[in-house]
Amino acid sequence: MSVDLSITQLIIEASFVVQLVMLVLLFASISSWAIILRKSRTFRQAQRGAVRFEDMFWSGGNLNDIYAQSEQPDITTGGMERIFRAGLREFRLMRRQNAQPESTIEAAQRAMRIALSREMDQIEQSVPFLATIGSTSPYIGLFGTVWGIMNAFLALGAMQQATLATVAPGIAEALIATALGLFAAIPAVIAYNRFANRSEQMTSRYEIFIEEFTGILQRHLQGGSANAKGRLDREP
Repeated sequence: MSVDLSITQLIIEASFVVQLVMLVLLFASISSWAIILRKSRTFRQAQRGAVRFEDMFWSGGNLNDIYAQSEQPDITTGGMERIFRAGLREFRLMRRQNAQPESTIEAAQRAMRIALSREMDQIEQSVPFLATIGSTSPYIGLFGTVWGIMNAFLALGAMQQATLATVAPGIAEALIATALGLFAAIPAVIAYNRFANRSEQMTSRYEIFIEEFTGILQRHLQGGSANAKGRLDREP
C-alpha cells in the first residue's frame, strides 16, 4: 500500500493541534518578513536623510536659513533635521527669555536628546518583536513535533501490525512543525541583529551631531555669529 508523503497532504492530514501550530508559525513568518521589509526601508530612509542634511548643514549656510528650509511643507525631513530644529527652537526661546548661557545650552541639548529618543523609538518600533519570533518559534515548532510524534506512537500502539508505512506519515507531519519553526526563527534572528547594529550606528551618528551642534551654539554665545562652520547668524 502506497502512502502519500507529500508536504501538502501531510499538512492536510495532520492533527488539529499540529495544524494550529503550523498556522501560528506561518503567521509569525509572514509578520516577521513584513517587519523586515518595512524596517529595511525605514533605516534606509533615515540613513539617506542624515547624509542629505549633513551635506546641507556643513555647507556653510546660515543656520536660520537651514531651519526655515527644513520647515517647508514640500520638504521631507529626516531624523537629524528634526533634532536640529528641536535644538535651535529651544535655543531661540531661551535667548528671548534672556536666560543664562549655561541654561540656554542645557535646554537646547535636552531638547535635542528628547528628539533623539523619539526618533529612535520610531525607528526601532516593532524590531523587538523579531527577537520574540526568533526565540519562541523553534519551541512552538518543537511542541508541534512532540505532539505529532506522540499521536503517531499512540496510533501505532493501537495497530496489530506496525510497519514503517503506518508510522512514517505521523512522524513526517510532526517534523514539518519543527521545520516551520526554524523557517520563521532564522530570518527573524538575523534581521534583529542587523537592525540592532544599524540602530546603534544611527544613535551614535545622531549623538555626534548633537555634540557638534552644541559646540556651535556655545561658540555663538561666547562671541559671535556666522554660519554652520562656526557661528550662528543673527537670530530673526
